Amino acid sequence: MHFPDDKPLRLECGQDLAPFSIAYTTSGKLNADRSNAILICHALTGDQFVTSDHPLTGKPGWWLTLVGPGKAIDTDRYFVICPNILGSCMGSTGPASINPQTKEPYGLKFPMITIGDIVNAQVRLIDHLKIDQLFAVVGGSMGGMQVLQWASHFSNRVYAAVPIATTSRHSSQNIAFHEVGRQAVMADPKWHGGNYYETGEVPRNGLAVARMAAHITYLSEDALQEKFGRNLQNRTTRTFTFDADFQVESYLRHQGSTFVDRFDPNSYLYITRAMDYFDLASSHMGILSKAFQATTTRFCVVSFTSDWLYPTRESRDIVRALNAVAADVSFVEIDSNAGHDAFLLDEPEFFETIRGFINAAAQKRGLE
Repeated sequence: MHFPDDKPLRLECGQDLAPFSIAYTTSGKLNADRSNAILICHALTGDQFVTSDHPLTGKPGWWLTLVGPGKAIDTDRYFVICPNILGSCMGSTGPASINPQTKEPYGLKFPMITIGDIVNAQVRLIDHLKIDQLFAVVGGSMGGMQVLQWASHFSNRVYAAVPIATTSRHSSQNIAFHEVGRQAVMADPKWHGGNYYETGEVPRNGLAVARMAAHITYLSEDALQEKFGRNLQNRTTRTFTFDADFQVESYLRHQGSTFVDRFDPNSYLYITRAMDYFDLASSHMGILSKAFQATTTRFCVVSFTSDWLYPTRESRDIVRALNAVAADVSFVEIDSNAGHDAFLLDEPEFFETIRGFINAAAQKRGLE
């Protein structure tokens, strides 16, 4: 969806962004009274292809475990919308987009964005689709931050909210990991101060290292040990070099090399910074419960036992804040050794949790 010059988006940094575009996909059918729409919010390196094949990699939709016909989020019953976030690189306006003033890619002239800006852009999309109230907003990790932002700032437009494996604010540890990744990208000589679009070069090595470092945080120690241990990669003895002797090294290198084929390095810088800025309580005197004052949204907060990136205690903080304002909230901690990425994997208890909550909310909403 393209929003023209005369409909600028005012950003938290004080700048206006215009024109801008939001790419999105839909699945299922919108019912007659437009009450069955579910917004799926993707994570940092995700995209809008939640149920359809990715056009660059050919891989199937990233949340087919949860979303689709007969799944917990049933596209035979619900109209599912998944937008590519502002600042990303799969069709929505971001640093790789053409700056209308210079006729060249924005690069670092793209304004800084926040989770709030990302959600405000999504609101424009939902307005365009003429949907007054979303039945549900669902997302994990950074997608969960968007869910919380929707529920806090647009409560009357969200009937049910499902923030998964997320936090109400980025911790110093989270910021530290992101800074390592950003510095890896910017230290790559092919980054050229963010102007690599003009050179035809891409800081692939720096982005690959950033992805490798981040990917470690998505897994648990148990998951890494169980999957790789100290097993060697396609060899029986050590090489006594810096080649990838161990399977885990080879795995991380593969994650890094495949990531750079589908993601823009500058987008990685901007989106990680948006996550770092996220602090839902900061505009409410540091009191998180005030962010949800008088909310009418129903919540299902989900965490995973082995998630050390956004540990369960941070989900409990969200639940306590919601309890403080007498919100309708349920909380489930899923026992899993898969780490942060568990919400993307085959976790039957997680699927049944989401199915049960969505079905109960649909019954209350009169969608059944």
